[in-house]
Amino acid sequence: MSGLLRNRYVRSILLSGLFLQIGIWVRNFAILLFIMERTGGDAFAVSMISVAEYAPIFLFSFLAGTFADRWRPKRTMVWCDVLSAASVLAVLVTFVFGTWKAVFFATLISAILSQFSQPSGMKLFKLHVPAEQLQAGMSAYQTLFALFMVLGPIMGTFVFQSFGLEVAMGITAVAFLCSAAVLYSLPPDPMPEKNAEKSQLLQEMVSGLRYMKTNRVLSILGFCFAAAGLGLGMIQPLGIFVVTERLGLPKESLQWLLTVQGVGMIVGGGLAMTFAKKIAPQRLLMIGLLGNAVAFSVMGISTTQWLTLSICLLGGLLLPCIHIGINTLIMKHTESAFIGRVNGILTPLFTGSMVITMSAAGVLKEHFSLLTIYQGSAILFVIGMLFILPLVRMPQEPLVRSQEERQVAPE
Repeated sequence: MSGLLRNRYVRSILLSGLFLQIGIWVRNFAILLFIMERTGGDAFAVSMISVAEYAPIFLFSFLAGTFADRWRPKRTMVWCDVLSAASVLAVLVTFVFGTWKAVFFATLISAILSQFSQPSGMKLFKLHVPAEQLQAGMSAYQTLFALFMVLGPIMGTFVFQSFGLEVAMGITAVAFLCSAAVLYSLPPDPMPEKNAEKSQLLQEMVSGLRYMKTNRVLSILGFCFAAAGLGLGMIQPLGIFVVTERLGLPKESLQWLLTVQGVGMIVGGGLAMTFAKKIAPQRLLMIGLLGNAVAFSVMGISTTQWLTLSICLLGGLLLPCIHIGINTLIMKHTESAFIGRVNGILTPLFTGSMVITMSAAGVLKEHFSLLTIYQGSAILFVIGMLFILPLVRMPQEPLVRSQEERQVAPE
């Protein structure tokens, strides 16, 4: 771990991520609670927050990933953070002098910019982090996300209730600017080759699809993404019914299941960092898929509070294995020139699959029992695991590096 943190790029990306998570959680919960107060809990208004957050993934992810491959990663991330801060301040001014409905655009604009920033961050990792540290770096990054799954809602709620929306949005803007400042301190991006011909945007998008198709590992990950997305979306809206119907508890008790899962994710991310060098990413991914399949199956069966909480903890412990395994495989088997486009294909594939079954979850609940639905979700995760089996049997391959990466020596 100490060796990993000696790499200034890892330190900067983690510190940038810390500021971004503070800003995102304060903004999201402040907007959620503000809209709940202003509309009296109107379901349509609340659902529009999710639309503003997820719609850019479908509309911009592949296009943004293509541009991220064209642009220099550090510069892209800095500008995205600065523009996110500017959009928050602009919305705050609009709110003070005009309509409160402008708060939706703070989430929308930031979500669009994140589609450019996220693949650029992966590209920085790919370019400047040694191959043996990639998985540990992803583990540290995932642990940061898990930590804020527990602390974020508490932080966002406290800021809004104590200081109101204006201060919350101000904190968000400052957090984004702090992230930009951290990234700006990094050395300049390497200059692209002067003799490289600039291809047309459409040609680059087509070449990204061809690259995915011809890359066996990435193609397999695509099928795994789809299966896992379908399985997760099927049960994600139904957690409240596990609490009320299977356990017979009040709906407010859902927070304890989420808290236990979040704690599990923090511990799981830490364990993944410890064993990063000993477990191949494809095995880590398979362990995560199998463990969550078992967790979902037992959660659908359980009518006992302690068993449900224990299985939530198990699922949380193993969930980082999925994220870390997938991200490490993407970076190990993708040239830096294609990182943005690969991310722009796989992310909508997972999210789109999840949204399909999320949309159908209510209908499924009317026709099938929770037990049946959770077993169906577990089966889909097992199917995703079966797609990964050929990768588990595959011998370890050297890190895929492009000419640009070979010119950059990791610290």
